[in-house]
Amino acid sequence: MYSMPQKMVAEFVGTFTLIFIGAGSICADQYIHQASGGGVGLLGIAVAHGLALGIMITAVGHISGGHLNPAVTIGFWVTKRLGTVQSLLYWLAQLLGGTAAAYLLAALLPDSSWRAQALSQITPDLGGDFTRVEGMGLEAVMTFFLVFVVFATAVDSKGAFNKIAGFAIGLTIAMDILFGGPFTGASMNPARTFGPALATRHWANHGVYWVGPLFGGIVAGYLYDRLFLRDQPPA
Repeated sequence: MYSMPQKMVAEFVGTFTLIFIGAGSICADQYIHQASGGGVGLLGIAVAHGLALGIMITAVGHISGGHLNPAVTIGFWVTKRLGTVQSLLYWLAQLLGGTAAAYLLAALLPDSSWRAQALSQITPDLGGDFTRVEGMGLEAVMTFFLVFVVFATAVDSKGAFNKIAGFAIGLTIAMDILFGGPFTGASMNPARTFGPALATRHWANHGVYWVGPLFGGIVAGYLYDRLFLRDQPPA
């Protein structure tokens, strides 16, 4: 049995990794584009996020559950699988992890011609013709997929893939980014947006990335719990 400080460290490290590697892949794309006109592209960015999330869920899932996302945590809270105080402490660790990752990434980037453009892109924002309502809707749907898969693989004891839940969850975030990346940045995670926004002072449409993911997480958690976990009540 792990203590709350241990769980918070696990959530901090896991969220730090997700955002450092995920946002870092966007910087790498800009760096390669500046140097050669190429880049890792949307597929590379999606894979980087998916690998980072899948690996860290596998690494810390046995300690904290591997939420690494306030939208996942709120799904556990609304289904009474996590208490209010523990949920708030998870949120704190996740937001701190995301913030530390973004500031370290900004500190490590060399003072070159591509730096400003790279930093401007690490905070998710809406595409030019997307409204805030449309952005919240898309973020909510993508987060629904993510949290639904979390419950199906990491919570449901009858799920066939419990031991490789990180792989399935990582693939889900990669899938969502491949579709939603050009439209909203496919954050699906308030910590993924908050940390870079704080480090780069880019707060445009910031509320979209709280309202959409948290709503999607609540609906997914509640729906899966009510439909499929009636015989697995919270401990």
